[in-house]
Amino acid sequence: MSNELNSQRDKIITLLKEKSVMKQDVYKNTLAAFDMLKETIMEISHDLKDHVHALDKRISIDGNYANAYSAQIKVAGDLLEFYMHTNVFQFDRSHPMYKTSYIKKDEYNSYCGIINVYNFLADSFKYNRANDLGYLICRIFVNREQKFFVETKTQLGYKYNTFSTEKITKEQIREIVQDLILYAISFDLYTPPFEAVREVSVNEIQEKMNSMNLRIGKRLGYGASASTEEDFS
Repeated sequence: MSNELNSQRDKIITLLKEKSVMKQDVYKNTLAAFDMLKETIMEISHDLKDHVHALDKRISIDGNYANAYSAQIKVAGDLLEFYMHTNVFQFDRSHPMYKTSYIKKDEYNSYCGIINVYNFLADSFKYNRANDLGYLICRIFVNREQKFFVETKTQLGYKYNTFSTEKITKEQIREIVQDLILYAISFDLYTPPFEAVREVSVNEIQEKMNSMNLRIGKRLGYGASASTEEDFS
């Protein structure tokens, strides 16, 4: 084998040793954080259920997870869907994190796993309304050192807007989940303008009655235009 081929092989091995191993560490840490999150969701749901059902048993509260990468918590009319992406991502060069000394010190610190959190109406799942909309309200980033930060429009967006100095903890995860529940409960379904839903054909109303095919989102209501959506991406 020629020296040039040997050099190429060595570069491949070096890159796999450094970059691929780093990405495996990021994935492992993100999965560990998500496992803590699933445990926390169940603990919060049980705690809230005990307290709320003492006041009114009609208020539904439930936590569950279908697989290793998806979990839900339902609180009254709201449902939060937590989804862990299985891939590892690097920030775009224009991202504010590239201005931090933490990333400048070691670019590999910028590689993260992502946990996305979406807010849906609980009835969207209950009645299988496939056209209903959910909103991305939070993204949790975890890196190879188990450090994290949060992108969100809740108050936590100010507290955790840069990488933490310590590894992510279950206490911090509980704070994040409870803050997102508070945000979801306060984020109400709006009634669209009367003119936007004034006319409907017999065929349309029959289809809606048969399939519950009403496109609903918290800022859309019944049949409002997509331009009224609030952007959480």
